Amino acid sequence: MAYRYEIRLSGSGGQGLITAGIILAEAIGVYDGKFVAQTQSYGPEARGGSSKAEVIVSDEEIDYPKAIRLDLLLAMNQRSCDSYYRDLKPSGILIVDSTFVTQVPVEEAFQIPFTKIARDVLKREMAANIVALGAISGLTGIVSRKAIETAVLKRLPRGTEELNRKALRAGFSAARKLKRMPPRAGSTENEDL
Repeated sequence: MAYRYEIRLSGSGGQGLITAGIILAEAIGVYDGKFVAQTQSYGPEARGGSSKAEVIVSDEEIDYPKAIRLDLLLAMNQRSCDSYYRDLKPSGILIVDSTFVTQVPVEEAFQIPFTKIARDVLKREMAANIVALGAISGLTGIVSRKAIETAVLKRLPRGTEELNRKALRAGFSAARKLKRMPPRAGSTENEDL
């Protein structure tokens, strides 16, 4: 049976999740050389409505591009966490933006304040999606650090390279700190990142 890894990036419109999904798919497919499919959907609202991007990774051609049972769910707000956590496999990984997700519905989840990090460290809240991509790379290894950095720098506008490198490094750093301790629901130890 073919290897298949299903990822859903979810949150609100305006959080850059569609862009993050495209970047993640490019990094995995173009730069890491795996088979990948990427889909996206969002509500009719320009900002604030629901938004999700899915990335399917495989070691052979992908016949169905939609996620069925998630290996990884990134929830950037409470609504998406509540809506999608049931789609996780029993061994699936839940990563939440603890800036906005205050009630984690499972015992084990990685809680990182992506938006707070972007706001406080980078002075740009819009970089939270790139911080999250760095953390995904660091926590899962589904995409190499080199591939995600290359994809980010090629996809995002010129003049933002340093900001996006810093955002990725902040995500890698947050992941490294979490990997040293077991994830726990309700933990606030990493909120001062």
